Amino acid sequence: MGLKSTQDRYGAVAIAIHWITAAMIVALIALGLNAASATDDSARRALLLPHIALGLLTLALTLFRIAWWAFADRKPARPAGVPLVQLRIAEIVHMLIYAAIIALAASGIATNVVGGVIAALTSGTPIPDLDALAPRQAHGLLARLFLLLLTIHIAAALYHHFVRRDGLLARMGIGKART
Repeated sequence: MGLKSTQDRYGAVAIAIHWITAAMIVALIALGLNAASATDDSARRALLLPHIALGLLTLALTLFRIAWWAFADRKPARPAGVPLVQLRIAEIVHMLIYAAIIALAASGIATNVVGGVIAALTSGTPIPDLDALAPRQAHGLLARLFLLLLTIHIAAALYHHFVRRDGLLARMGIGKART
């Protein structure tokens, strides 16, 4: 498999970006949910530090992914036999996922700045209550929207794999392509 995509399959760079981002998002969800429910400041601190770092890395990787598609690679051809409406929905969901990742990062950064989180983390003072802050509320709402988009994305992938059995996941490195 080459670095760039072919007509039938994503390249190594696109596949690596996808699965690394997916793993980081799973970690971000776990860290974020646990940080939001943590009552002890030291626990919140221990969860927020990697959450912030992974959030920034996920933003950087997403921006790299967008640049990769815009300037360095092309996506494989649309899969044959998939109705146009499903292809359009997939395109919209993918765009919304990218937008949600960027918006989540922006609202997370804004929460940290407005809420004084970075100052608290670096000085060792208690992390302030962030729940009433508008950027934190937006972050929570965006996280729920993102989970919905992620559920749609995963459900569609499983539909293609188990119902249609069209080998679509093989394009992203899972399983064997249809012959």
